[in-house]
Amino acid sequence: MRYLRNPHTNPYYNMAFDEFCLESLPIDEPVFYLWQNRPAVIVGYNQEVNTEVNLEYLKANDIALVRRVTGGGAVYHDLGNLNYTIVGRSEDLERDYPEYASLMMKALQTLGIPATLSGRNDILVKGKKISGFAKRVSRNRLMVHGTLMYDVDLDILTQVLNPSATKLQSKGIASVRSRVANLREYLPEIADIQAFSQRLEEILSCNYKDAEYKLSEDDLAHIQKLTDEKFATWEWNYGHSPKATLTHSARLACGTVEVHLILKENRIASCRFGGDFLGNLPASEVEKALQGVAYEADAIRECLSQMEISHYFDGAAADDLVKLMF
Repeated sequence: MRYLRNPHTNPYYNMAFDEFCLESLPIDEPVFYLWQNRPAVIVGYNQEVNTEVNLEYLKANDIALVRRVTGGGAVYHDLGNLNYTIVGRSEDLERDYPEYASLMMKALQTLGIPATLSGRNDILVKGKKISGFAKRVSRNRLMVHGTLMYDVDLDILTQVLNPSATKLQSKGIASVRSRVANLREYLPEIADIQAFSQRLEEILSCNYKDAEYKLSEDDLAHIQKLTDEKFATWEWNYGHSPKATLTHSARLACGTVEVHLILKENRIASCRFGGDFLGNLPASEVEKALQGVAYEADAIRECLSQMEISHYFDGAAADDLVKLMF
């Protein structure tokens, strides 16, 4: 396969790079590229971010949240993770998708790693997940992209991802941490992730018999425009979330307060407070004020700061409600 090189570690830019290569790269043969992101959680196209990701932890640790154009679940990237993308023609999806999906598995096997495909979109080594991948089709083009966990910080990975208990139980496992592994432990002869990337690039390009494909300045400008106008925006990363229902409760100075939220495109479509709390004024006034507000702590705090919250919830403050709602 011909190869591209993408040295960027900006996760917003790299999602735009993927979309550009799928939609606009003028190729008639498969092309691949290997790339890395600074710390980021990459959520699937159809995911609701509040139920999949620990957003408070992300904000406190300067970890980006980015939405990709493919389906599947949320994944954590850092500079110990190597990502790959393969783009090619798809005349027959039932034939071409398994072929593209298996290319990385075969490359790992060439390095002596006993990699196997599992389920819909995982690569396993000795029963543990080292890669997940996803796909998207556009016209007659197919993109497969995925992760390769070489030396990912697994402690942070378990903090940032909040999969549902149902998903974990259905897989018969105790936690995310128990079912993943880093490739570094299987590759003692490879010094670091740069050397790992170099070896994979050699294998996939047939020792560079297949030529490098270089993007033009216009191509790069197109990718930057996609980054700025789509992939780095709140509307794409948070606002694209589908409808979700959330319920939280806490014991405040006024008593037990429950909040029931319906989110649409990550804005509060409906808010209802319940519980045994006391207040001088009806909480329905607070509920009404919150409708349409972005489901972000700062936006909610700004809204509530315009009201005297203790009139509705005895002894409580705006920050108490913000904490409750998250």
